[in-house]
Amino acid sequence: VYVIAVAAELVEMHPQTLRLYERKGLIKPKRSSGKTRLYSERDIEKLREIRRLTQELGVNLAGVEEIMRLRAELEALQARFEAEVARLKLLLLEKEEALGGG
Repeated sequence: VYVIAVAAELVEMHPQTLRLYERKGLIKPKRSSGKTRLYSERDIEKLREIRRLTQELGVNLAGVEEIMRLRAELEALQARFEAEVARLKLLLLEKEEALGGG
């Protein structure tokens, strides 16, 4: 984990920008017992993606928020889909064995 100054340096942003992104709900760093923001490697990846979207692609923060929301929704759907595929494969295998085809 990284404190805000190190995280900001890693993603080439000002610490105040990281605070703004937190206020907007784009990033949610953990807090130490002393209330110090602690950024994980995943937080750093998110910040790099926000930087890419805003600086390279010209997306505004509302757009970034929507992209990130949709991406999280897509990941959740993908996980549900994969779990359902695994469940169906198991069910098929069990039926096959019950029919003596195993």
